[in-house]
Amino acid sequence: MRLGLNLGYQSAWSTPADHLAMAQEADRLGFAVVWSAEAYGSDAVSMLAWMAGQTRQIDLGAAAMQIPARTPAMTAMTAATLDALSGGRFRLGLGVSGPQVSEGWHGVRFDKPLARTREYVEIVKLAVARQPVSYQGEHYTLPLPDGPGKVLKLGFHPPREAIPLYLAAIGPKNLELAGEIADGWLSVFFAPDAAGEVLQHIERGRAKLGLGLTGFDVAPTVPVAIGDSLAACADLIRPYAALYLGGMGSREQNFYNQIAVRMGYADEAARVQELYLAGQKAEAASAVPQDFIERTSIIGNRFQVKERIKMYASAGVGTLSVSPYVGDRKSAIDTLRIVAEAYEESGVAE
Repeated sequence: MRLGLNLGYQSAWSTPADHLAMAQEADRLGFAVVWSAEAYGSDAVSMLAWMAGQTRQIDLGAAAMQIPARTPAMTAMTAATLDALSGGRFRLGLGVSGPQVSEGWHGVRFDKPLARTREYVEIVKLAVARQPVSYQGEHYTLPLPDGPGKVLKLGFHPPREAIPLYLAAIGPKNLELAGEIADGWLSVFFAPDAAGEVLQHIERGRAKLGLGLTGFDVAPTVPVAIGDSLAACADLIRPYAALYLGGMGSREQNFYNQIAVRMGYADEAARVQELYLAGQKAEAASAVPQDFIERTSIIGNRFQVKERIKMYASAGVGTLSVSPYVGDRKSAIDTLRIVAEAYEESGVAE
């Protein structure tokens, strides 16, 4: 298993300078990859391009670039350019986002996400490989018929003809698709004790290619909080969990809430969502079950951190991408160092 760092989005304390300092420390510590995210704030591409010239060997991953935000060709151009800028260190993560962001921010209908993702990925792979892009699908047709468009191919030679591609997927059908068309899976709220139930869907997708899970990178983003009190550590993560379980999506369609339901927290997840949508965010955070946080995070003292790292490795994780839940740059870097030490002591290093 390898270590990764997920910087998430810019926030009140995590400025671009903070993100760069954390990426450089992760690079120095031997982390395999640093990921940057996007929703409707800072974008992933700009942050990764900025870090590409100021890091040495760590991979740079988008977790994830939003499919409704860019055409497939634009994504291919961007991925190839980032791969060139970084000397072949880019990892392309893609996701359809959700209905509220897709339709409210990008003005793109959130319909048939599986079919759209499949076509999108096929075009991206075609373009990155510098093949002539001619495509006839349900959602994408290139070139447009009956017009002046012509079949084109990428206008420069990137370092690689194929860039590692990850899908941010949640539901069973999305997971199966990830296993079939991607090189890895970007996961949230990944519980090692429930990994078998989730990975079986990816295995179905891999089986369509005559493959198993070997070579497929399971890459969850895992919140980390270091301390002697599990309750105090969990409290640092509660606002994040409440935001996703309660506020990321509508009452009718919240994919993150559905994860908690499938994990056995149907009543609790409904309560968190009810409170969050009513504007009671602090109460919603308090309503997130302690057990849910402990199952989907790395919290506690150094020994507990080491044991949790072992659990993720045993569950089939290939890249454990940690996300420090702290309030300043120094604490974040200290957390990375503790995780790196626990990782070396755990015996699971690749």
